[in-house]
Amino acid sequence: MSATELNGRPVRPEELQALALTNYGHFTTLRVSDGRVRGLALHLERLRRDCRELFGAEPDPDRVRQYARRAVPATGDVMVRITLFDPSLDLTGLAGKADPAVLVTTRPAGPAGPLPPLRVRTVTYARDLPEVKSVGLFGALRHRREAQLAGYDDALFVTPDGVVAEGGTWNLGLVRDGEVVWPEAPYLPGVTQELLAGLHPARRERVTPAGLPGFEAAFAVNAAMPLGLRPVGAVDAVAYPEAHPVLTALAAAYAALEGERI
Repeated sequence: MSATELNGRPVRPEELQALALTNYGHFTTLRVSDGRVRGLALHLERLRRDCRELFGAEPDPDRVRQYARRAVPATGDVMVRITLFDPSLDLTGLAGKADPAVLVTTRPAGPAGPLPPLRVRTVTYARDLPEVKSVGLFGALRHRREAQLAGYDDALFVTPDGVVAEGGTWNLGLVRDGEVVWPEAPYLPGVTQELLAGLHPARRERVTPAGLPGFEAAFAVNAAMPLGLRPVGAVDAVAYPEAHPVLTALAAAYAALEGERI
């Protein structure tokens, strides 16, 4: 069952006009399991940081949690997206003092078990202000669509100067010599990535497409993924195994994390 509320009440269609037509705002997406969220404090910090960047304002974290709590069932898994935007801003008037509203939407969480490996292809693309989780997803979705039309599952972004960065809605992790390598490039810092980075030895490294065959395994990281990660079976013509001891250890450590009550 899905729900949509604005500032804790049912949203009216006209209140979504600015979001649909101006498309200026930011969000975070949580996987809520039995009322708990792994990395909740990190999600709230992301909302605070991005709101200050885009609107020069800071949301009240207790108010945000209150609004999200209204949409969450007591048991089971659900995906909750929290979007901050200002319904009063439009294309002709963006310079006024912003008063961001909190839009909470929910959707089914999907399967709880392991997901099949992703097959992705590299594309040259860099998102606007990549460190902000903005609602402006056109470029990412266009490349995802084109990749799927070509027989892949998704696209992996490579910066114009040739450095592997991120997927459209996920971070990329690589494995070499028992260590996780996170690509060093402009990217969106993921909450799940940050959680996993504290669970296993890891480093940041500049990675190019030519260097991808030098890794033993690859995986995608996103809060929507039930185990926190999903194997990447291939990047372009470079194939990776579906199973690897580091991926198994990461998934087990992530599953053992106790979520915070929303």
